[in-house]
Amino acid sequence: MKNLLLLPMLFVLALNAVGQENAGYPVSPVPFTRVKVTDGFWGQRLRASRETTIPLAFSKCEETGRYKNFEMAAHPGPQNKVTGYSFDDTDVYKTIEGASYLLQTFPDEKLKRYIDSLLVIVAAAQEPDGYLYTARTMNPGHPHEWAGSKRWEKVEELSHEFYNLGHMVEGAVAHYQATGQRNFLDIAIRYADCVCREIGGAPGQVIAVPGHQIAEMALAKLYTLTGERRYLDMARFFIDKRGYTSRRDAYSQAHKPLLEQDEAVGHAVRAAYMYAGVADVAALTGEQPYINAIGKIWDNVVSKKLYITGGIGATGSGEAFGKNYELPNMSAYCETCAAIGNVYWNHRLFLLHGDSKYYDVLERTLYNGLLSGVSLDGDGFFYPNPLESIGQHARAAWFGCACCPSNICRFIPSMPGYVYAVKENSVYVNLFLSNEAELFVAGKKVRLQQTTRYPWAGEVKIEISPRATATFGVNIRVPGWARNEVVPSDLYYYADDLLPGYRVSVNGKAVATTLEKGYAVIHRKWRKGDVIEVHFDMEPRLVRAHPAVEADRGRVAVERGPLVYCAEWPDNDFSVRGVLLSPRARFDVQFAPELLQGVATLSTTDVQSLRFDDGGKLRPEDKTLTLIPYYAWAHRGAGEMSVWLPVDVTATRPTMPPTIASTGKVATSRGGSARSAINDRLVPLGPEDRTAPHFHWWPKKNSTEWITCEFAAPGRVSASTVYWFDDGPWGGCRVPVAWKVYYKDAAGEWVPVDNLSPYTVVKGKACKVTFEPVTTTAVKLEVQLPEEHSTGLYEWEIN
Repeated sequence: MKNLLLLPMLFVLALNAVGQENAGYPVSPVPFTRVKVTDGFWGQRLRASRETTIPLAFSKCEETGRYKNFEMAAHPGPQNKVTGYSFDDTDVYKTIEGASYLLQTFPDEKLKRYIDSLLVIVAAAQEPDGYLYTARTMNPGHPHEWAGSKRWEKVEELSHEFYNLGHMVEGAVAHYQATGQRNFLDIAIRYADCVCREIGGAPGQVIAVPGHQIAEMALAKLYTLTGERRYLDMARFFIDKRGYTSRRDAYSQAHKPLLEQDEAVGHAVRAAYMYAGVADVAALTGEQPYINAIGKIWDNVVSKKLYITGGIGATGSGEAFGKNYELPNMSAYCETCAAIGNVYWNHRLFLLHGDSKYYDVLERTLYNGLLSGVSLDGDGFFYPNPLESIGQHARAAWFGCACCPSNICRFIPSMPGYVYAVKENSVYVNLFLSNEAELFVAGKKVRLQQTTRYPWAGEVKIEISPRATATFGVNIRVPGWARNEVVPSDLYYYADDLLPGYRVSVNGKAVATTLEKGYAVIHRKWRKGDVIEVHFDMEPRLVRAHPAVEADRGRVAVERGPLVYCAEWPDNDFSVRGVLLSPRARFDVQFAPELLQGVATLSTTDVQSLRFDDGGKLRPEDKTLTLIPYYAWAHRGAGEMSVWLPVDVTATRPTMPPTIASTGKVATSRGGSARSAINDRLVPLGPEDRTAPHFHWWPKKNSTEWITCEFAAPGRVSASTVYWFDDGPWGGCRVPVAWKVYYKDAAGEWVPVDNLSPYTVVKGKACKVTFEPVTTTAVKLEVQLPEEHSTGLYEWEIN
């Protein structure tokens, strides 16, 4: 490696919206360092990231032993106990990346020194040839169980050695750009060189591709920074060899070579990172077949696999894309990392094609499926982002697998880099938020000042101030929702009779614009102080899904502008899952400055609440329904939430009268997950149904576990039914070895019931046992877990 980088520091790759140049892309993003956010909505998010999220992530990395892993790797030996995940190193790299972005916009000498102190620890863990993977190095004789017995042995499975490299490079480039220091960059270059020496098709090299993609993006970025061709060649090797190595499964997008793929499959985060990396390599090499391949896959996602929130990844089984049109709501996975990956991918497609349809998807994801992943204060995170809940979901301050919190750390500070772009003598205005920006159009400096209350209002004012009078085009994105298009496909459509429009004026005079690839184009001679004003009609809209989306049949979603709305329990004194909305419902809009840090709420009286009375009769009741933006849910305690609302009586879930089990107090042998699912009266539709909530004892195995249900008053019971949760073959839960029911006698002792029928254990069916009737105050379910798996259940009924 040459002592001096071949390109100046500011000639850093603009992928992730952090650089100056286009790295082969026809369109160049304006880096976030040239966009000063003055916006209330996004200003609060950036402030929370700076003051809370990134400091929290650093503290959690220390608290959970991630720093200690590097310290142990610097002093390897059998005394070091390997714990955690094989990719824990990346949480440190990602947090440094996010902090580096902050340093560029909010210089902080104390933060800079702190990062330098961490990099001393990281550097000490690096082996002499550049290899840096603490999960092996700290204890070479007994490395992490996912690492394999030697380097790269399990890199296509679970070792994550290339994944660690990818995040290391991403963080190192950001740090170099922020500080001009090479202390992190040199570490990353040494590891990248190690990979380039040992991986490839030459004699003595190992032919392998990343199990978890991101190295493709990172190596393309490193090539653009350094000019060293081997990094681009390695990124391309990883792409071209996928589908030809020993691993050939859909989970890792290796079931076919890339150029033969036309459907998004497998792990959603890995897929999105790969597609973004393919776009990077295509832009740098001019490989049109790459562009064609990811274009076909994008069409598949947008037309069949995209949630209304912009989330991707339907199932928790493999954190993966589902089948075409498989978009369940309560069990929707929609990982926060996948939403971030979806933004990366769509941004790159825009840079390739200059088409607003990619930004329509990006904006939908950004404001909904991504923002929901972090709390308003920046101190809580969702891993999955479901579209329906009965109270089993809550944000957490950290996770054992902490990829989502650390990914939020690196994404939010870079968000201003997605606002503008430039191509030749045209400026693209892609996102709407108050800001001041400085950019170059055809080599001439231009200042922009944008003022708006978006996403709460559709008025946008843009002041244009070139250094000298100049002729160029301003391309203002007209969002799909303002053109009566939910997404760029028939997956969703507006179900009301509204016809929104938009208006554009310059210096107070209406102007006629041409619409090119979704952009209102104004090409003219601009003088300092010229003002563009744009008005987008922003009304609440009803959305229906394609009829093939089974989970949304007979339902509508409500959105306004870029925001998807939901009904949540604190705003409604009835079950939001038991409503029946008029298909012609009209909503009132009211801005509530004190609610959830300021939101526009929607309310309607065109709705009924449905419930069954004790006699089994359906009782409708007129109600007022209030909706909040989806991103803001789960900030006021656990309870019901729903995005898709019934407009057809067959889609409703009327409130049921209470039962002895549903009103009972449930306790379990360990915390487990979603305890409320045990007696929520939601049962699976079949053995492969994952839409109903479930409780499980994972990671417990080969043990005896229990659940108790304490009744509000003594009751007579004579039967018990269990619906077992089994997520094989990929998940960790199976039906139990055996189970048994006990009741509490008058002395307070647990006594086995006298069963009249056998205890059955069948996946996907109601497993019912009848027994001699007993009067009791509590019942216990005892479960014997399999030797190699855990167990869970959807529902425990007591009759």
